[in-house]
Parts: sequence; structure tokens; C-alpha cells
Amino acid sequence: MKRVPTKNAVVYLYTDGACSGNPGPGGWAYILQHPGSGKEKTASGAEWETTNNRMELMAVIEGLRALNRPCAVEVISDSQYVLNGLKSWMDSWKQKGWRLSNKQPVKNMDLWMILDELKEKHSLTFTYIRGHSGHPENERCDQMAVAAYRELQKNK
Repeated sequence: MKRVPTKNAVVYLYTDGACSGNPGPGGWAYILQHPGSGKEKTASGAEWETTNNRMELMAVIEGLRALNRPCAVEVISDSQYVLNGLKSWMDSWKQKGWRLSNKQPVKNMDLWMILDELKEKHSLTFTYIRGHSGHPENERCDQMAVAAYRELQKNK
């Protein structure tokens, strides 16, 4: 059951994922901003053998996990895959046992199932922004995600 967010609990969640090769080493990053308090929280991480889509999903997962209480969250991403999945596709996948209309399992089902649980805790809205178009938070997230997988490679 969705919890009702408390007053002033609106946050902006900017996310991005990056991959060097697909699959290959990849990174994710998020920026959480709470306009009511002026607070900002950032984080990033990386995995060795992953895909860009998995990193895009991980950025949203980790951003939502970082919230301490139910919130109204505007998820702002350059990933149509993530936004369409959360807005439109997920309910249908669940009804079909996490399968596509062609009966194949949903790719990245493990991550979509985590997002499904997190989605129940918060009131989400979604905004698409074009990647690499100069949007300040999207550019920061991209830089953080790339830096995360480069750091992973450096410490090999």
C-alpha cells in the first residue's frame, strides 16, 4: 500500500547510467534534491560486467533506497527505458508474471522487481530529459557514473 507523503516531502531524483561496452564495466549515479530544505545527496557506484540499461535502473533504485521516509518523488531521467517501464510497462509485466507479450521473461526482471517494491513506498512522477543536452544535473550524474566505472577499472 502506498503511503501518503508528508508535507514538504517532495524531492527531485536525477539519475543516469553509463557503460563502457554493452555489456562491459558500467556506472550509475543519482542526485537527490529536497527544495524545501535545500539539501542535496549524491551517490554513485559501478559494476564490472553490466549493461547501460541495468545501470540506468540501478541509479533509480539506489536513489529511492536513499530516502528515509515516503516521499513525493519526481524521477528525472534521460532513459526512456526506465521511465516507460515505471509509467506504463511494469503493471502489464506483473499481470503476465513478469513476461512480455511474446511470453519471454522481462529483461532485468530482478531490478524491475526491486523498483516495483520501491514504487509502492513513494508517490512517483516522471520527467524525461534529453541526455547530453546541457541539463546541469543530468550532466553531473553522467560524469559521476563514468567516474565510478573508470575508478573501478583503475583499481583492477
